[in-house]
Amino acid sequence: MKNLLWTISVFLSFSSFAQNVKHEVFATVEQSVGNIAFTHQGDLVYSHHPFFNPKFRVVKYDAKTKTTKPFPNEAWNTPRETDDHYLSNVLGIRNDKNGIVWMLDMGQRNPITPKIVGWNTKTDKLARIYYLPETAVVPTSQPNDMVVDTKHGAFVIADEGIGNGGDGSTASLIIVDMKTGETRRLLEGHRSTLPENLPTVIDGKPLAVNGKNLLVGCDGITADKDFEWLYYAPLNGSKIYRLRILDLLNENLSEIELDKKIETYSDKPNNGGLSIDSDGNLYLTAMGTNSVAVVLAKDKTVHHIFSDENLLWPDGVSYNVADGYVYVSAAQVHLGAVFNNGKNLTKAPFYIFRFKPLAKGVGFR
Repeated sequence: MKNLLWTISVFLSFSSFAQNVKHEVFATVEQSVGNIAFTHQGDLVYSHHPFFNPKFRVVKYDAKTKTTKPFPNEAWNTPRETDDHYLSNVLGIRNDKNGIVWMLDMGQRNPITPKIVGWNTKTDKLARIYYLPETAVVPTSQPNDMVVDTKHGAFVIADEGIGNGGDGSTASLIIVDMKTGETRRLLEGHRSTLPENLPTVIDGKPLAVNGKNLLVGCDGITADKDFEWLYYAPLNGSKIYRLRILDLLNENLSEIELDKKIETYSDKPNNGGLSIDSDGNLYLTAMGTNSVAVVLAKDKTVHHIFSDENLLWPDGVSYNVADGYVYVSAAQVHLGAVFNNGKNLTKAPFYIFRFKPLAKGVGFR
């Protein structure tokens, strides 16, 4: 009921605001699109949503021919027993200022150690692999998305806590030191990472597995242009939280002390992706209403930007420095077999939309 009331208030109160933001279809493709990143030239690289067990985990999109090819190549998308230099299942994907595309491999489909794989799109070579050891993940971990903080030399990963049938109660943040590869698991089961009892309702139907509502923990995550603040939120939840990155990285702070540093930033609907522009406006994908919303930095109010009947389960939201557009994927996750009595109701084409943000975006996520 709380989400329904939020949706009604947004659409009634901010319809005039929505008219100021135009959106367009950038591409239609044959498989579900997860999250989107960009090469140093601005070409789209995106994950095929792992929920649908795609053959190619990550692909690069050619806008001229409207075709895709495996990224970084087919070998990296082919599981094998001799080594783990391949992608098992990827959703989170980001690019940094150095032209490296970082892919967060959850390691669940072909059970291997979860890892972050960095591919240099300037040299077309492997940059580095960072592994997530057992001290960083738990049996119910599902590392979903991340921030690539090149200023402080750290990855900050959002762990949803729903892997292997998890209920979101182990949701957390995972820190990876870029220099040493050392990891830390923080805020597991914390008020800011745990899901609230706010089911995702689409077309009047709560998203459920075997009659139990799916509640997803820490999911959307981003940082401002100066890497001062980290913004994050559980997918099923009514609040966005923020924390100074220096406080998060301060190993001398206990979790009790860290808790005192966390701010409840704003209201929100149930959301997947999270992004930000140079003015601090936060963009989020609202799955329950096939829409994108924004939290304005000036007063932290939530506004509807646009909806589209083909924006089915909007997921990743990413800014492309090359053309100044924010890109949004439509993954159709709620139409998958596990949510529909074993019947896959997804239907191609799958859409990628784009729109101009209110201010210049930030070229990382």
